[in-house]
Amino acid sequence: MADRDPEQDNLFKEIDEDLRQQKYADLWKKYGNYVIGAAVALVIGVASVKGWEAYDLNRKSEDSKLLSSALKSIANDKPDIASGILEKLAKEGSAGYAVMARFNQAAVLAKKGNRKAASSAYFALSEDSGIDEILRDMALIMSALHGVESGDATLLTERLSRLTGGTNPWRFSAKELTALLAQQSGNKSQAQKLFKELSDDAKAPSGIRARAAEMTAILSE
Repeated sequence: MADRDPEQDNLFKEIDEDLRQQKYADLWKKYGNYVIGAAVALVIGVASVKGWEAYDLNRKSEDSKLLSSALKSIANDKPDIASGILEKLAKEGSAGYAVMARFNQAAVLAKKGNRKAASSAYFALSEDSGIDEILRDMALIMSALHGVESGDATLLTERLSRLTGGTNPWRFSAKELTALLAQQSGNKSQAQKLFKELSDDAKAPSGIRARAAEMTAILSE
């Protein structure tokens, strides 16, 4: 496997650590129905590993420098500068870097508060047959995550349905988002049902189970 970019790894670790230090219920209350939880931490973790495993990277020093520069700009709260760099990398970079640039372009849109555009950008990635399936599924999760607050709940639920069954590695995150979408659309009983199923599922990640149990309690109030 090709060496991963240290700047990318550092950013992933910082975000993951921040997320781990937050309580889901507090985030829920602060951001309303816009959820930042284990789905994000999981996405970031998989992106940092699977994203590089999935592609035979032709690592060009220029691509590495561009990505590093874009990530530094994002970390320094300079999304406009990052956007220009990522646009160039997405169009002209080698395959692996181009894909990572597109994911980061979507992340920049979300950072700038344009969640609708971010959701659309992630969905476009999920529909790209040239991208490895696990990354396409990850993009679909991110698309739904950023669409929870203002997206079409029915449409997003339909899109997520292909991930919720079987042994898909994203099935628990997809089910959690489906429950959130049910709550968002006013279907409290369906949301409670799904959260309860997740909290009782021994195979679900501990973080998702804990949040599901917390949401079951919140919705029961």
